[in-house]
Amino acid sequence: MSETRNVPDVQEQTPEPESSTPEKPEKGLGSRAPRFVRERRTLHLSWQVGVFVVGLAVVVAGVLMLVLPGPGWVVIFGGMAIWATEFVWAQLVLRWTKRKVTEAAHKALDPKVRRRNIVLTGVGLVIIAALVLVYVVRFGLELPWNIDE
Repeated sequence: MSETRNVPDVQEQTPEPESSTPEKPEKGLGSRAPRFVRERRTLHLSWQVGVFVVGLAVVVAGVLMLVLPGPGWVVIFGGMAIWATEFVWAQLVLRWTKRKVTEAAHKALDPKVRRRNIVLTGVGLVIIAALVLVYVVRFGLELPWNIDE
């Protein structure tokens, strides 16, 4: 007589590794268009073209704001965020940018770095004040409303 044993699978026996730090699950890469748009190829392609054009307009406006008054970099990253709703490459660029900004923020909050930045700012202000003093002593300070034409 043959006995059938209930042997659990290997997958059931191996415990899943526990992460030491709880992390937020990252959103998957890819299109965030509504399902009915993704299911129709022509509609999805039109959607992607529209997202690209709107994102391009915002990025171009941000680039113009780099030389004109306005928050250029903020607008450029806003355009990248628009692109990231549809394109994987933009999602990867935004993830990389967020990681670098977070690293820079942590580095800036380091007490040694803060102390160094405060000292360098103080030295810079002293140098500027000395240059202004030398200029005023050498050429004098003539206020615009006291100038005779």
